[in-house]
Amino acid sequence: MSGATEASPRPSEYVYGPGAAIALLGQKWIPRDAKCVASARRFVRDVAADWNATHDAPDIAELLASEVVTNALMHGAVNLPAASTVRIAVGRDGRLMTVDVYDACIAIPELRRADSMETSGRGLAIVETLSHKWGWTLHPHGKSVWFQLAAWPEG
Repeated sequence: MSGATEASPRPSEYVYGPGAAIALLGQKWIPRDAKCVASARRFVRDVAADWNATHDAPDIAELLASEVVTNALMHGAVNLPAASTVRIAVGRDGRLMTVDVYDACIAIPELRRADSMETSGRGLAIVETLSHKWGWTLHPHGKSVWFQLAAWPEG
């Protein structure tokens, strides 16, 4: 799988990546609290399973959602009110599942290459490696970090 980082302005409707509107399968808001990452992981995995995503797509979606949600909570929440929330949305565009994580911070995510002895800094590299495509989009009041997985057969 190959990943591509890209940013593109988009209207406020539910549109990702190449600019096509996608079908919303589910969305969830979580408080800005690290203990809520498990809830976000379960949500993404359950949506993928409920919509009969193939093979290991639910497992990969769960892992990648964990990385992106953790980044939103740890890095996207600096200097924001404790009451702010993170939104996780799962959509479908043909064979692709899109998971989008929105937070109220406008800081652009940075892909790092962690040294072998570092204990953090690999999240977006994992997303890049395992996703079909990933990227970020700035909004008037924050940003979305999204990834896509091939989750359903062509057709």
